Amino acid sequence: MEDCHSPDQPSVTSYNAMTVAIVTLEAFAGMWINALIVSVICMAWVKKKTLNSNEKILLFLGCSRFWYLCIAWVNSFLATFYPNYIFVHHVFELAESVQNFLNFSNFWVSACLCVFYCIKIANFQNRFFIYLKVKIDKMMPWLLLGSVLFSLVIGILVYKMIDRALRNNANLTCQGIIWKANIGIEEHFLPSYFLIGFVFATSFTAVIFSAFLLLFSLWRHKHNMQTNSTKDISMDAHIKAMKSILSFLIMYSINFVSLILTLVYSKKNENDMIFLIYLIHYAFPVLHSLILIFSNPKLKKILLRILPCVNCKDCIK
Repeated sequence: MEDCHSPDQPSVTSYNAMTVAIVTLEAFAGMWINALIVSVICMAWVKKKTLNSNEKILLFLGCSRFWYLCIAWVNSFLATFYPNYIFVHHVFELAESVQNFLNFSNFWVSACLCVFYCIKIANFQNRFFIYLKVKIDKMMPWLLLGSVLFSLVIGILVYKMIDRALRNNANLTCQGIIWKANIGIEEHFLPSYFLIGFVFATSFTAVIFSAFLLLFSLWRHKHNMQTNSTKDISMDAHIKAMKSILSFLIMYSINFVSLILTLVYSKKNENDMIFLIYLIHYAFPVLHSLILIFSNPKLKKILLRILPCVNCKDCIK
């Protein structure tokens, strides 16, 4: 495909500028939060010379989210202020494929974390569940590797899809509207859309199933303690765990819907709706990482230590 050049630089509207400003705040906040998670785990890795399964998942998750937010912010900035970067051969395709690879990694590793918590914390007498509880620590590295490989395959597919779309719509993309690059993809790559949707749906199903199993197990344990008039610290811990799981489930569901809507509206060329969806989508890595930090005593302590309001007693409480 030959490089093409748009004669006119598209004007930047106040709406697009505001969108980029919000995305910038979300991206830099998310990168800082996930960099904190990665640095703390790496320091623990150096001290202990080993990591448990939970720390491995958090390390993978923090790295994928940090680089995803970084690449996503660069793409959003260039798409708004320097949209002609789409005309440079392979640059746009490569940037989008890397972003999708990191996005899928984030999505799948989040699902692995939810499944891990379910198997480790939930208490069921089923033989298969007990087998998973014993073997999950050995299985988790393979699950993480499989998640990365699945994400890599999707990233390669996205690269080929966008490259073919740009080849078939060279005149259209020269108009300088970045989202129009996706027009015509469904004509040649409809099976790939189904594959991407299937991958999203599979991980989402795993999260829903695991979250409800864990919530049911925690609720049953809490109910038994109340029935037996047993009140201890573990009851408060169970209540906090249930709130964390519910908040994660809600955010993960919203993120899943935003990803599906991205596939739908990218073909309809509704720029405003796509930007709005991305604003919601970028918020997920930030909010969920904050939940992970505040549910981990060590990470929470370090975060409060470096916050400007560390001397405020209300913040520490």
